[in-house]
Amino acid sequence: MFLGASLAILVTMCLAILRAVLGPSVYDRILAANMFGTKTVLFLAVLSFLSGRPDFLDLALAYALINFVSVIAVLQFVERRARNRSKEDQASDAVKEGAQ
Repeated sequence: MFLGASLAILVTMCLAILRAVLGPSVYDRILAANMFGTKTVLFLAVLSFLSGRPDFLDLALAYALINFVSVIAVLQFVERRARNRSKEDQASDAVKEGAQ
């Protein structure tokens, strides 16, 4: 049963990587990267039970925290970049209107 679960998780991880590469928008790619991180945590947990080594669960928890913090950081970066671009577009529009 654990082997079947780990194979299903690996297939889902491959699909997440495919979505991250082919995603039409930045947000789709970020969501796919987050999903890949979550599936990695699940895979580590299943691998921990499969091998009988509970120390993998500590690694899974650490990876989950790193995944969460990194996704929040990337989303803030994308939001700030979009906000700065809109301010630059407004400033350039104002300059164009002033020149006419």
